[in-house]
Amino acid sequence: MPSPSISMVQQQRQVQTMVPQLRQSLEMLQMPVLALRQAILKEMSVNPAIEDVVSPNEVVASSIEPEPAGPAAADGELDFSPDVDALLRQDDEWRDYFLQGMENAPAAEDDEEKRQHFYDSIRQPVSLQEHLLEQVPLTALSAEDREIAVLLIGNINDDGYFTGSLPDLMMVTGKSKDELIALLNVVQTFDPPGVGARDLRECLLLQLSEIEDSPWEDEARALIDKHLERLAAHDEKFLCKALALTPDELQRLVAFIRTFNPRPGRAFERSEVEYVEPEVIVVKEKGRYVAKVDGGLLPHIHISKHYRKLLEDPAVPAETKSYIRERIRAGAFLIRSIEQRQETIRQIAQTIVDAQTAFITDGIRALRPMTMTEVAEKVSKHETTVSRTVSNKYMRTPRGVFEMKYFFTSGLKTASGDSVSNKSIQDQIAQMIEQEDPADPLSDNAIQHAFAERGVTIARRTVAKYRSVRKIPPAHERRRG
Repeated sequence: MPSPSISMVQQQRQVQTMVPQLRQSLEMLQMPVLALRQAILKEMSVNPAIEDVVSPNEVVASSIEPEPAGPAAADGELDFSPDVDALLRQDDEWRDYFLQGMENAPAAEDDEEKRQHFYDSIRQPVSLQEHLLEQVPLTALSAEDREIAVLLIGNINDDGYFTGSLPDLMMVTGKSKDELIALLNVVQTFDPPGVGARDLRECLLLQLSEIEDSPWEDEARALIDKHLERLAAHDEKFLCKALALTPDELQRLVAFIRTFNPRPGRAFERSEVEYVEPEVIVVKEKGRYVAKVDGGLLPHIHISKHYRKLLEDPAVPAETKSYIRERIRAGAFLIRSIEQRQETIRQIAQTIVDAQTAFITDGIRALRPMTMTEVAEKVSKHETTVSRTVSNKYMRTPRGVFEMKYFFTSGLKTASGDSVSNKSIQDQIAQMIEQEDPADPLSDNAIQHAFAERGVTIARRTVAKYRSVRKIPPAHERRRG
């Protein structure tokens, strides 16, 4: 760890006195710009010492330092900046040290009350897990079995499928496989229909069992239970013969089955539209791409001259001056934290742009592998600072708008010794499949060999993984006669 600029004892004292400001600085670094704007406006509403700059000229002329003239300044009553600067100068290792354990630190009662009011005022969408857990008390299960049902629900993914290992759960619970399956069957009766299934076949059969008086129930059950792969392969001739249906009847049966939801858990995904505002703009200047932070998205604030003058007024009570001094100190820290945040974003954004210039000019094929550790070394920051900085931040480039985290990818080695970004590989896989013969689609092995011819070594399972990331089905499901 680098040597700190002040002693450990002083560090410990600052932990006690300035943790709220430090927390604020770290949170501001991670906030997206629209959330930061709201936070600044909220702070202005409770701190009278902070003012919005009215005239554009004031943006340049204003300063967060107290005016040097006046007896109060001469007496050092406004000399609060060293402790602020000392904290802001601490390197990221010290910042992380300060942050450790803060989540569990006791807060003032009014702070907890404000925080709880904030949380209570936010409309939280119900997750799939919460929806399922709410149904457990409605069952006739014993208290012990309810606990196991909760454990089973914990192994249901966002699509609504049970992905847990029954042998592992048998060891944890002491229950037999049949007992666990019996409890899973109970969970499978929960809403939404099809939840808790172990595969697509079971998911569709569970939904079919919820439908009463369907004229296609027997045919649908046979099709789902025995011929699902034939359905995926569009083998209509075989299905008509196996189910004793005419082509028109088969078409209506398939339309009926398509009313089912193959991913029942997805109904609980957040559906709100999220708006993003890129605060980094990439422009070309003198033949080089430059990253600029859009300062116009935030209020321009400074310390009120009126409150500075009140500190110089002998008629103002000492208690009032103490309050004003504390508000000015908080305002100064806020302003410096904003400046530090903006400069940190600019430095990291410029490092990304310098590394990914080929992507800006040539597209995703030219995206190079890049890690946060690599960027952290170049900007002399800790990796956690880079992670906080790029979180929820967007960059407008000549190639489009991208989340800053988009540019951090691992890669594969080529025969020439260069590296290719995994996003570039995924894009190439998608392009290969778009151009394939529908009657003879490319298998994962064929794609693997195609990359080998390009000098890129990639495992077949990696091809399958990247294909899955792009939500592209396997070859047998893509085949069209």
